[in-house]
Amino acid sequence: MKQNKLGIAGRLYLLIAGIFFLFPFLICLLMAVKSRQDRGGVLSLPDRIHWENFANAIEEANIISSLKNSIIITLACVVIIVFVSATAAYAIGRQYHKRFYRIYEAILIASMMIPFQAVMIPVYKMYRSLDLLNTRTGAVIMISGMAVAYCTIMIIGFVRRIPIELEEAAMIEGAGRFRICFTIVMPLLKPILATVATLQFLSVWNEFNVSILLLQSEEIKTIPMQQYVFFGAYGADYNTAFAAAVITMIPVIIFFLILQRYVVAGMTAGAVKG
Repeated sequence: MKQNKLGIAGRLYLLIAGIFFLFPFLICLLMAVKSRQDRGGVLSLPDRIHWENFANAIEEANIISSLKNSIIITLACVVIIVFVSATAAYAIGRQYHKRFYRIYEAILIASMMIPFQAVMIPVYKMYRSLDLLNTRTGAVIMISGMAVAYCTIMIIGFVRRIPIELEEAAMIEGAGRFRICFTIVMPLLKPILATVATLQFLSVWNEFNVSILLLQSEEIKTIPMQQYVFFGAYGADYNTAFAAAVITMIPVIIFFLILQRYVVAGMTAGAVKG
């Protein structure tokens, strides 16, 4: 009986928490289908659904072009970040007894403490000299480089939890270090790699500082930069802005749904003792 009550209480808590976290999405959807003339509150239903808000958002903010830029930059960054972080974490996790790798980890941790504002001017000058301003390649290099340290530190702990006996057995069978890394270790790291990929997808998709510094040309702007076209000095078109936000949420939701199973496994790993 007690277990049943706890189960009901737990489900009730999850229901309330779910409603609480979905509340902003509800407001966003309602505002996206209203017109400026609707006088009700943010939670009031519209007199009719104004689908034209979405068409206006696509046209005014050049959503198609900026959506393409964001997708290309985000996917490229996620692939680079996950690959570099996973391989670096494996090297550090398995060679931590060597001084070089301990210093390397310390450097990664120290680099996370440097604010982006401290390197903005040198980065801009360097990119201008290398002719990388207003290019997706330049943005991918900068954003990926800024995220690798944090993701590497995040994965190291999971690498150390993998039994070294698995690798020793593979070495006895004649497998080399690279084969062990990519055929034995990486599949076991799938939950944390999916978690890192999802978190970085969200981070890169919403990234603004690097974009405003390096992507100033209209045809290369990303989604976060284009959202500002709806807000001016003398007014703001909130309904069209919310419509644009709904459109730009779709790729993020799809990506999360694809990796949801692995993300949950990665977030809960270690919660239950073996």
